[in-house]
Amino acid sequence: MLTISQLASYAGVTTRAVRHYHAKGLLPEPGRDHSGYRRYDAQAAVDLIRIRVLAEAGVPLARVRELLRADAEEFAAAVAEIDARLRAEIDDRERHRERIARLAAGDSLALPPEGAAYLDRWRALGLPERVVEIERDSWILTLAVLSPEQVAGAMELKGRLLDDEQFVETLRRLSAAVDWMPDDPRLPALADQVAAMLDEHAAWSDGSASELEAGLVDLFDSLALDSFPAGRRLEQLLEDRGWSGWTRQERTG
Repeated sequence: MLTISQLASYAGVTTRAVRHYHAKGLLPEPGRDHSGYRRYDAQAAVDLIRIRVLAEAGVPLARVRELLRADAEEFAAAVAEIDARLRAEIDDRERHRERIARLAAGDSLALPPEGAAYLDRWRALGLPERVVEIERDSWILTLAVLSPEQVAGAMELKGRLLDDEQFVETLRRLSAAVDWMPDDPRLPALADQVAAMLDEHAAWSDGSASELEAGLVDLFDSLALDSFPAGRRLEQLLEDRGWSGWTRQERTG
């Protein structure tokens, strides 16, 4: 026979918990022996372990009381139901864990995996984070108005340009101007450099960007050009040098 402290230790609870279960009518309170101690048998240990496990699983004590009085079939059915609920909670927790982990991974929460990988390519090229954020914001807003299939196709097309060294060099030069004002005296020289690269590499105007839908091109243009102070001024300077458009460049003559 066990004392209350021995019973509590065996079941992994406190003596206070045992007394609480006595008060709630979950665990019968035995009489005292001739020494004045309450003595518990093996069945009390089994019942106490059941109470503890069910309570830790979130089962209300009123339901625990019912289950302790249930027959084997009813008890097994209840255990299966509790197990199904716990599995659903675990799946939900795992989804939360994945999202929390993605928060620490930067862009992957707001973008699909291929979008986060695309932006990682921009970072790997050494482009400023401000510029990467402008590109990220463009894709987030695009995802809100286009289907995932359209966005995936557009992202693949733009990703091809990152394989072109001359395009990347142009992107680096434009990135250096992200904080320039419209009256910055360096803008004409930058426009000369960009226009020269476009002249030498006219395939850009006939390549990946030409496959993008017109509406998507307009969206990219407005988002990009309005994201840095000198954007619209640089666009005008490029038109003076024979090129119109931003995402899709076209010769004007």
